[in-house]
Amino acid sequence: MPENQKNITTTPCVEVRGLTGHYGETQALHGIDFVVNPGEVVCLLGRNGAGKTTTLRAVVGLLTKRQGHIAINGKPTTGMAPEDIAHLGVAYCPEERGIFASLDVEENLMLPPVLMPGGMSVDEIYTLFPNLKLRRKSPGTRLSGGEQQMLAIGRILRTGAKLLLLDECTEGLAPVIIDKIGEAIGVLRQRGFTILMVEQNFRFASGVGDRFYVVEEGRVIEHFDRQAIADDRARIESLLGV
Repeated sequence: MPENQKNITTTPCVEVRGLTGHYGETQALHGIDFVVNPGEVVCLLGRNGAGKTTTLRAVVGLLTKRQGHIAINGKPTTGMAPEDIAHLGVAYCPEERGIFASLDVEENLMLPPVLMPGGMSVDEIYTLFPNLKLRRKSPGTRLSGGEQQMLAIGRILRTGAKLLLLDECTEGLAPVIIDKIGEAIGVLRQRGFTILMVEQNFRFASGVGDRFYVVEEGRVIEHFDRQAIADDRARIESLLGV
């Protein structure tokens, strides 16, 4: 299992060690371990129900019954409330998107508060997602699934957060829209964002990710980088059930 982060001396953007988590009496996470370094795109892979989304929710504080070590830029956050974690420069884009149907595109974009300097302007978001500019006065109910996903991602870029957590951002989308989102993630990486994403679409993930963790039954069972995919793609696809 390659561990190419060993020689990196900078503080990890995200460090998770021994993370456990429960929904009520049901334990969903059984000791998750992973690291995300500044400027990386890291993907959590695995089958439905493996614990990937629960892991993201734990990192942003939405899973209240969590234990273990979580740190954002070196600051322990396991016991912090979601709003306090957000003020560390963390933004979460959930799978359900949360678009307000009664608001138009621009009103949706302007809704989240700016948490710190350096957020993208509305014009910059329109440059990243030209479809949104064309639909800027359209209500949320009139947007396609792909446009809603672009809007959900664009909305968190105004906040000033530099750590983005994206949950299944390609789920149910047409290939042409998936390609556009992949291009946008490449632009965000170039602009210095760090991205932790949950992704079922291995083809997409392998094109945008730098490193990958496979989650199964609430544990990380494999870790590899992009080069490992090129060297041993058949084994990795078999591991993921692709």
